[in-house]
Amino acid sequence: MNKFSFTLCLFTCLLIICCEGPRDPNLNKSGEDEFKAHEVQREIDMDNQEFQDVIYVPIYSDIYVDKANQNSLLSATLSIRNTSYKDSLFISKIDYFNTEGQMVRSYVDNMIRLTPMGTLNYVIEKEDDSGGPGANFIVEISSKNKNVKPLIQAVMIGHTGNKGFAFSTDGYSIK
Repeated sequence: MNKFSFTLCLFTCLLIICCEGPRDPNLNKSGEDEFKAHEVQREIDMDNQEFQDVIYVPIYSDIYVDKANQNSLLSATLSIRNTSYKDSLFISKIDYFNTEGQMVRSYVDNMIRLTPMGTLNYVIEKEDDSGGPGANFIVEISSKNKNVKPLIQAVMIGHTGNKGFAFSTDGYSIK
C-alpha cells in the first residue's frame, strides 16, 4: 500500500468515527431508554405497598454567575437510588416542571421497578433550558417495606470561561 492510499484510508476512518455524533446520555449501553428498560410488565398492587411517598427535587437549568456572563446554562442529572439490600423500589411518576409551575414533560408511562441497591439516572442536557432556574421534578415512589429510605438527588454541572462548578440538591418529601 502506498503512502497516498494509507493516508486516504486513515482519513476515511477518522471521518466515519467523527461523524457518529453525540450519544444520548439517557440511553443505556443497549441503546434503550433508561426508564423504559426498567418498566414493570405487570400491574403492581398499590394496596400492598407499605411505603408511599411523593418527592420534590429542585434543579436548576441555569444560574446567575456574574455581571459579565449573567446566566450560565447547566446540565442536571436526576438520580434515584434504592438503598435497600432486599426490597425493590417502584416509581410511578417522574414529572418535570418549569419555573412557572407548568409541567414540561412526564417521563413515566408504566411503573418502573428499581432493584435493590439499584440506581436510575436521567440527564437534562445543558442546552435544554425549558425548566428555567426554578425547575423541579416530582417523583412518586413506593415499596412493600415501610422502612425503605431511598435517596433522590439532582446534580448540576456547568462552567463559565475556564471555571467549572458542580453542586447537588436533595429531594424532599411533600406527601
